[in-house]
Amino acid sequence: MKAAVFEAPGKPLAIESLPDPAPGEGELVLRVGRCGICGTDLHMTDGHAATYPHRSVLGHEFAGEVVAVGRGVLNYKLGDAVAGLAVGGCGKCASCMAGDPMWCEQGLIPAMGGFGQFTVVKALSAIKLPSTLSFADGALIEPLAVGLHGAKLAEISPGARVLVLGSGSIGLAAAFWARRFGANRVVVASRSSRGEAHAHSMGATHFEKFAEEFTANIQTALGGLPDVVFECTGVTGMLAKAIETVRVRGTVMILGNCMKPDSLVPSLVMFKQLRLQGSMVYSRREFEIVAEVLNAGHVEARTMITDTVPLAQLPSAFEALRRPTYQCKTLVDPWS
Repeated sequence: MKAAVFEAPGKPLAIESLPDPAPGEGELVLRVGRCGICGTDLHMTDGHAATYPHRSVLGHEFAGEVVAVGRGVLNYKLGDAVAGLAVGGCGKCASCMAGDPMWCEQGLIPAMGGFGQFTVVKALSAIKLPSTLSFADGALIEPLAVGLHGAKLAEISPGARVLVLGSGSIGLAAAFWARRFGANRVVVASRSSRGEAHAHSMGATHFEKFAEEFTANIQTALGGLPDVVFECTGVTGMLAKAIETVRVRGTVMILGNCMKPDSLVPSLVMFKQLRLQGSMVYSRREFEIVAEVLNAGHVEARTMITDTVPLAQLPSAFEALRRPTYQCKTLVDPWS
């Protein structure tokens, strides 16, 4: 098979021929239909923080067709269309059996390989796609599930005022779910206006650029300070911005994957009596809920897809995303 291989920071992904994978016990082999490029893929290949292992095949926002079934798999057959979770788990501990492979007793076991023509996924970390959904839809489930998990943890109440920092796919997913959880006004804020149209498509009531009068502008747009702020940029300094902007006794949700040391003023968290809540991926059930919502016709997230590239063009498209761009979600088609 052909796959994009990560060698080391500073080197572009390399398209290589690798052996076709075979399923182990409890596993499926997928013919990848689509895979999204995630901001974490960019962060963990730039050499500035945690880095993917040498010779990794990245890509964890994937969907595809089952082409091989391992021993012990009962609920999947050849030809099934499935989407895979970004974590695998051991499949045997209490957390995995409860549908929470993120908290596997053996630690974090990533599931990747979507930047190849075939990949392996554990059956317990896969869901069948409804017939109404395409592989492109399936590739959107992962970032949408991240937003759903964060919105649930935020405990958004009807009529809440919500601020989302960042107009990437995770920020847009947070806005999408905040509205569905009852938020009356949702502001998406970004350093540029490139994501404004996507933000409104996903349910934001207002869009703001970062400026000197940022807090005042947010307060005007929301009719008060935000009850909940989602930090979805993963950029240093933005968690402090969220803490400064949220109302007294508000909630700050951390969805942005900032992998560098950052600074904030702890006393401000204390004086405002804030809740700082981290949010890490999702459960299998939340993954299923996203598919059910898309299947019900709530397909606004399709507007996030701004480009689909063949595998041969992935290295250049991947590097282009390190610079300011109008792309929102770029998908890879390994077979085109």
